[in-house]
Amino acid sequence: MGGRVVVAGVGMVDFTTPKAGERYEVMAERAMRAALADAGVDYSAIQQAFAGYVYGDSTCGQAALYRVGLTGIPIVNVSNNCATGSTALWLARQAVESGAVDVVLAVGFEQMRRGALVEHWQDRTSPFSRFDAIREAAQGIDDAAPLAAQFFGGAGREYAEEYGTDPATFAAIAVKARRHAAHNPRAVFRAPLTVEEVLASPPIYGPLTRLQCCPPTSGAAAAILASEDFCRHNGIEPVVRIAAQAFTTDQSGSFAGTSMRKLVGYDLAVAAARRVYEQAGVGPEDVPVVELHDCFTTNELLSYEALGLTPEGTGERFVADGDNTYGGKVVTNPSGGLLAKGHPLGATGLAQCAELTWQLRGQAGARQVEGSRHALQHNLGLGGACVVTLYEKVG
Repeated sequence: MGGRVVVAGVGMVDFTTPKAGERYEVMAERAMRAALADAGVDYSAIQQAFAGYVYGDSTCGQAALYRVGLTGIPIVNVSNNCATGSTALWLARQAVESGAVDVVLAVGFEQMRRGALVEHWQDRTSPFSRFDAIREAAQGIDDAAPLAAQFFGGAGREYAEEYGTDPATFAAIAVKARRHAAHNPRAVFRAPLTVEEVLASPPIYGPLTRLQCCPPTSGAAAAILASEDFCRHNGIEPVVRIAAQAFTTDQSGSFAGTSMRKLVGYDLAVAAARRVYEQAGVGPEDVPVVELHDCFTTNELLSYEALGLTPEGTGERFVADGDNTYGGKVVTNPSGGLLAKGHPLGATGLAQCAELTWQLRGQAGARQVEGSRHALQHNLGLGGACVVTLYEKVG
C-alpha cells in the first residue's frame, strides 16, 4: 500500500435515537463541515466525494453535499448494508492511492426509523434469499424474531454449543460497551449496566436479549483522505495514515453446509484481517485498540477470534480475563461500539475511522488508549461485505 493515504480530517455528530435525530442532510452537513475544519481544507479543494447510506432514495449524497458546496465534483452514492461507511472509505482510499486525485471526502449518514431493520422491497428477489435458505436449513424460521437477530443470535448459539459458552459471557460484552461509552459524549447510551440487567432484558433470539442488540440510531460521520504530497503542499501534518485495507465478500464456503457463523461473515473477517496484517507487516499482537462490528454481543465475541485477537475457541476466556478492555491485551470499541454508541448504518464505518484517528492523535480524552501506534477497524455488512482497515501513527 505504500502508506500514501493520510486521514487528514474527521468529523462526527452526536448519535441519537431516531425520535431525536435530525434530517439526514443536516447531520451529514455538520459532519462534513467538522471534517473539513479538522483538516483545514476548504470544500473547493475536494476532488471527489463518496456518500454512504442505506435508507434513502438515490442521490441523497448530492442532497447532503450540495449543502456544503456546488463545485461539480463526482459524487458517488454507496450502499452496502452495515459496511456502507467503510465501503465509502475504501473507495476514497483507492481514489487517492491510485493517484487519480489528491484529496477526497467520504461521508456516511443515516436517518433511521424506530424498530428492527426490515426489507422494504417485497415485490422482488431478496438479496438475502441465498442466506435465508441456509438459515432455514440450519435453524428454521422464527417469524417473531427480527431478521438480523436470527442470523447473529443463531451464530452465537452455534458457537456456544460448540465451546460451552456461558450466556453471561455475551452479556458481559454489553456491560463493557456501556462502561466505555460513559466516556463518549457522542454515544447514545451511556448509563451503566450489570450482567444481571442484561440477562433479564427481554429475550430476542438464541443467547441474545434486547440489551445485547445494537439500537436503531441516527447519525453522520465524515473523513477527508489526502495524499502525502497534498498534505505537504497545504501545511497539513500527516499524523495518521492508512497502513493497509482489505475488502472481502462471500466465497462458496459461506454457503457450504449450515454454519451460521460462516453465514454472518466470520470467514470474510478472517480473510480481510489476514490480508491487512500481511500488507502492513504487523500482527494482531501489535494492535492495542480496535473498533469492531458489535451489532450484537455474539458478533463481538466471534470477531475477537476472526481478527486474530485471541485463538479460536478462547473468546470466553478473553472476556473473563478482561483482555478486551483497558488494562488487558487490546481495548475493543473504546467508543462504546455499535451496542452503546449506536449504529446508523451508513455512518458506522466512518465513525469508527473518526474514533481511531482520535486515538492515534491522542485526542480521545478519557477513552484514550495510551501509546497507540496502530489501530484496527472492522466493519461488516450482512449479505455480505467486510472491510478491515489498519491505521498507523506517522513518525
